[in-house]
Amino acid sequence: MKAHDGLYIDGAWRPAVGADTIEVVNPADEQVIGHVPAGTAEDVDAAVRAARAALPAWAATTPVERAARLTALRDVLLARRDEIAETVTAELGSPLPFSQNVQVGLPIAVAGSYADLAAAYPFEEKVGNSTVYQEPVGVVGAITPWNYPLHQIVAKVAPALAAGCTVVLKPAEDTPLTARLFARAVHEAGVPAGVFNLVTGLGPVAGQALAEHPGVDLVSFTGSTAVGRQIGATAGAAVKKVALELGGKSANVILPSADLAKAVNVGVANVMSNSGQTCSAWTRMLVHRDRYEEAVELAATAAAKYGDRIGPVVNARQQARVRGYIEKGISEGARLVAGGPDAPRERGYFVQPTVFADVTPEMTIAQEEIFGPVLVILPYEDEEDALRIANGTVYGLAGAVWAGDDAEAVAFARRMETGQVDINGGRFNPLAPFGGYKQSGVGRELGAHGLAEYLQTKSLQFQER
Repeated sequence: MKAHDGLYIDGAWRPAVGADTIEVVNPADEQVIGHVPAGTAEDVDAAVRAARAALPAWAATTPVERAARLTALRDVLLARRDEIAETVTAELGSPLPFSQNVQVGLPIAVAGSYADLAAAYPFEEKVGNSTVYQEPVGVVGAITPWNYPLHQIVAKVAPALAAGCTVVLKPAEDTPLTARLFARAVHEAGVPAGVFNLVTGLGPVAGQALAEHPGVDLVSFTGSTAVGRQIGATAGAAVKKVALELGGKSANVILPSADLAKAVNVGVANVMSNSGQTCSAWTRMLVHRDRYEEAVELAATAAAKYGDRIGPVVNARQQARVRGYIEKGISEGARLVAGGPDAPRERGYFVQPTVFADVTPEMTIAQEEIFGPVLVILPYEDEEDALRIANGTVYGLAGAVWAGDDAEAVAFARRMETGQVDINGGRFNPLAPFGGYKQSGVGRELGAHGLAEYLQTKSLQFQER
C-alpha cells in the first residue's frame, strides 16, 4: 500500500478490512482519476475505538493548546491551497478560480476563526452560587456531502476539535480525495493520534455504521432531508445528539422599491454558483406582478451568460435528476425562458443554466430541491402574498430580501421562516450561525453557535458564603 492510500485511523494510514474500492470520476470528462477504499463497519469500529481512546487526553488539553493545533491546521491548508483546489476541481468539476477562492479559501478562513474562538470561548462561567462548565460532548461522527467537500469537513471538524471532541469523518464517496488531503493536513499540523480519523466508504455501509455506532456521542450530518430523517431516527433511538444541515428551497424576495436589475443579476449568479449545487441557493425568485416580465427578461439574459462559465454537476445520477426536474417543469406548464433539459455537451455531466417563468407555488419545481442550475420565478400581488409564497415550502434554510432601504428589507425578513437571510446583497459571514428552520435541519454551524453544538453543559453548586 502506498502512503495515504488507505484509511487514516489512530494517526496512521492503514488498509481497509475489505478489498472493495470506490472509483473517483472527473465529472467534466467522465475519466476515472482515482480509487479509495470502501470502508466497512469493521473499519468504522476501529476508527471510533481510536477516537474514544484519544478523547480523555484531548478533552483535557487547554483551549489555548487546541487553538494552537487549529492554527497549525489553518497554516497547512493555506500552504497546500493550490493542490487542494486542483483536487476539488478534478473530482467535483468546480471551475478552478471558484475552487481557489470559495471551495478552499472559505474553509481556510473558517479554520482560522475556530482557532480564535477556541482561545476566547467562555468554557466556564459563574452563575450565582454555581460554576457552569461547557464540556466536549465526546466522539463525533461527521458525515459530509460532496458539494463543498473541504468547507463541509472544516465546518464540522474544526469546532469539534475546538470543543475538545474527537472525530471520525465519513466523507462523500464522490469527493473523497479532498478528504484525504485534509487528513494529511491534520497529521502535518500535529493533531494527536486518534483525535481525527478518516474512513472513506459508501453511505449505506460506512455512513450507517458510523451513525449507529454506540461509541459515537454526536452525529453531525449534512445532506438530503430524507437521509437526515433516517439519521435523526437512529440517533433518537439511542438518545444521541444530532446536528443536521439539510435541504433548502430558498426565496429571493424582490420588493417593489428594490433595484430590480441588481437584485435579479445577483440572484441569478447565486443560483448558478457551484452549478446550482448549494443547499442555500436562492432558487425561487419572487417579483411583484407589476415588474414581473421585466424581471423574467433580465433573468433570462443573465442566465444565458453562464453557459460556458459553470462546471458540470457531480455525477451522471445528478445530471439525470436535474434534467428530469426541468422536464417536469415543462410538463406542469411552466414557461421555459432559458436553458432546457438537453445536455449542452457530449461529454461531462453538464446541465444548461435554466430559468422558468409562470411558475405557481404548487408546482414541483417550486417545492422540491433540484440541486442544479435551475431558477424559478414566481409573481406576487402584495407583501402578504410574497410572504405566503416565501414561507410556503417545508424548507427554511436561507433566503434574500431586496428593498429600497435596509429597514424595509429587515421588516420583511424578520417574518420569513428561515435561518439566514441576506439583506440587499449582504455578503456571506463565516462567523454567523448557519442552519435552518423546519425540514432544513437541526442545530447551527459556523461561529460560536457552531462551536456550541459540540459542547454539553455541567453545573456545580456551592454553598453561599
